[in-house]
Amino acid sequence: MAATKLSYADLLQTNNIMRCQGEETLFLGITRTVQESKFFPVSAYVMLGYLNAFYRYPALLRKVEAAMPPEEIADRIRNTNSKLKSMGTNWCMPNFYLLGREMLINMGVIRPQDAAEDVAYVLDFWRRYQLAWRRDDGHLTNLEGGHRSQVLPERQVQVMHADMFDCAEGDELHEAAINFTAAISQYAVLIACESRVCMTNHGPYNLGEDRELLVREFFDLGQGDLPWLDDIADELPFSRLTLATGVKDTHFYIVDDWGSYEAKPEYKAENLVTVGLYTSDDLSETHIPVGMGSREELTQTLNDYAQKLKDVTTKLWERLAGYQREQLMDAGAFTYFAIIRDFAHVAGVYDQEDWFTIDERADRFRVLLNDEYGNEILGALFVPLSLNSHQQNEYQMMRHSGMPKRTYSPIPYTVLQAEDDDYVASVGPDLSPGVTYLPEKVDRYWTTRGTMTADELNQATRDFTPRLAGEDLRYLDDAWVKYNFDTPLAASLYEIDQEQSRVLAGKGAGLRRDDVERLRSE
Repeated sequence: MAATKLSYADLLQTNNIMRCQGEETLFLGITRTVQESKFFPVSAYVMLGYLNAFYRYPALLRKVEAAMPPEEIADRIRNTNSKLKSMGTNWCMPNFYLLGREMLINMGVIRPQDAAEDVAYVLDFWRRYQLAWRRDDGHLTNLEGGHRSQVLPERQVQVMHADMFDCAEGDELHEAAINFTAAISQYAVLIACESRVCMTNHGPYNLGEDRELLVREFFDLGQGDLPWLDDIADELPFSRLTLATGVKDTHFYIVDDWGSYEAKPEYKAENLVTVGLYTSDDLSETHIPVGMGSREELTQTLNDYAQKLKDVTTKLWERLAGYQREQLMDAGAFTYFAIIRDFAHVAGVYDQEDWFTIDERADRFRVLLNDEYGNEILGALFVPLSLNSHQQNEYQMMRHSGMPKRTYSPIPYTVLQAEDDDYVASVGPDLSPGVTYLPEKVDRYWTTRGTMTADELNQATRDFTPRLAGEDLRYLDDAWVKYNFDTPLAASLYEIDQEQSRVLAGKGAGLRRDDVERLRSE
């Protein structure tokens, strides 16, 4: 085999990312509740999804980058609701891939040096994307920000701050918001095969006067990529919804890379004091208000949605109850593996078969993944780190545990030596054939521009360049605005987000937080 294309710097970066991700994975594993289900084979489908990620992410990401680099994708979706702004890229993308790799290492299928070029590419793609979409907070992950996720630019926070409606425990809007949140959370968990990957949280953002903004986002609600939602969710007009919630006397001191939060004092529904609702997708400029014309309209909208969500949840349960185990396995594995498929959507190269089939190389392990083995291998990979590959020399002390272990096997630097050809650099440039036990997907997608086929949606995204991603505005971050807020260019940047704002339309870039509070109170 020819000498590797990787440099020493490439491997140093790759191994650094693996170590950092591994430390955080242990933290998340030991501080969060276990995801269990008496219906779905969760652990088994999770592992199948991880294996699929290892074999398919390299080729799929190279296909995406051939059409659009990750930095440009980030600049296009920064201003909208997308799984690419959630746990999907914060944690899932690199760790799904690496956990599949670690399983294969411990089974003796590959060695740490195998697929070295794939590992370096996948992690570098992730790094470049994260740095671009999180450029205002300057962190790769929520961990680096002290387990905070303050990812929205000022102009978006200002619009949410200004337009949210006040509510208080016992009034109609407060009750509607609580009922809506419960209904959409239950539906989102079921969509994701009783996991949490169809919803996330980010923040907190300081609203002043002991209030904080926590933004809650929900994905895949309507007709889209998921075959199990075909003809089920037709009554839901939007596939993505963003719920802005202002909370008093509550500090969200953790909003982690799984989108989970913890608060002091503990978050209580009675402390919800403001609420707003938005939709957006890959074809919208920014967040679009939903039912935000008046307090009464928002109350009615939330109530209507809550009832629709309950109805759709019942229909979905009935459908899934008719699935066989292999279909439930596929649905769960795709929910995990395909969490980053919006890369392909934004680049206009989405193919359902790419993202909703199990690679034949991953599928050969399906027979091993009964519930017992799935539980054991998933648990071993996350917390006790009891597999052979996890052990380090006895002098080492891992962060959070103090044990001589590590989550991921680093790539040996000997692959840089010209005479070392004892490894396979990649799983291959092309996808292998895939299989699925699910029904064929109906070619119909809900968007903010109406219903489309997959080909029409690909063409629409290829033809669309958001104004905020245009060459004149793309690089205008908050650091630039600080010194140029009084310029016409800054005003034009802010006015795009303010265009549909009930309170801030046309106000431009010169507002402070107190100014926004005053305007919303007038």
